[in-house]
Formats: sequence, C-alpha cells, structure tokens
Amino acid sequence: MAFQWLQMRIQEEKERRELQAKHLERLPAALQEIYDYLAQCIQGYTENFGADSADIVLLPDRIQVTVREKRYGKWQPLSKVEVISAPDMPGFRVERGEFSMAVEFGLLPSDKLFYMDREQDKYLTMEDFTKRILDRALFPALPE
Repeated sequence: MAFQWLQMRIQEEKERRELQAKHLERLPAALQEIYDYLAQCIQGYTENFGADSADIVLLPDRIQVTVREKRYGKWQPLSKVEVISAPDMPGFRVERGEFSMAVEFGLLPSDKLFYMDREQDKYLTMEDFTKRILDRALFPALPE
C-alpha cells in the first residue's frame, strides 16, 4: 500500500531534480550571456580610457575582469572582479576584494533567464546585474 503523502513527495522530488538538471545544463550558456554583456561594457570602457585599461577573460567556470590605471607611465592593476559559477545555488558569486554577492538564476517559461540577488531577495535586470559587477571595479573613486 502506497501512502498518498509518499506519492506526492516522490513527484515533488522528481520535479525538483528535473529543474536542477535544466539549471545545470543552462549554467554555461548563462555564464556566456553574462560575459557577452560585460564584454560590451569593457569595450566601452577601454575605448574611453585605453586598450590596456581593462580586460575580460572567460574561463570554463568564471569570468575575470581586471581594471588598470596608468601611473608613472605604466599600467598598474587597480581592481579585479570575478563572476564565478555556483552550480549548488544555481547561480553565480560575484567577488571583488572583500565584497561578495550571490546571484541566483532561474528559468522563465519562455526559456529566458532571470537573476535574483539572494541577500536582498530582489530580481535584477541585466543592467542592474552588470552595474553591480562592474561599477565599483571600473569607477572606485566615484561615489555610488
């Protein structure tokens, strides 16, 4: 005899596992999407401040951004920020020095992605997300 609660919980667990598999499958594409937007931002920055003022690198599980400033005739590192895949969330950790932010991603019915700041429990547009990643790294001397 199978209990109704057990059947319901089995179904819930099946659905949870299916959703988790979909998220893990989409994680690399989500990282690529974020990279593409950040690369556009970095391109705009380097067009204004010099080709060596910043660079962006896409690795299998992270994006690394390095920002430099010209001091005494040499480009010196000013700041670094990383966007790191976090499959257990699923989502990304944004790390910049002592600052860390967890951003969860999910799938909408249209198969598009959404992003949510876990600490603030707030949905993020791509503009908000790219600003949170890059603003302090690119413009540390400007007020927030």
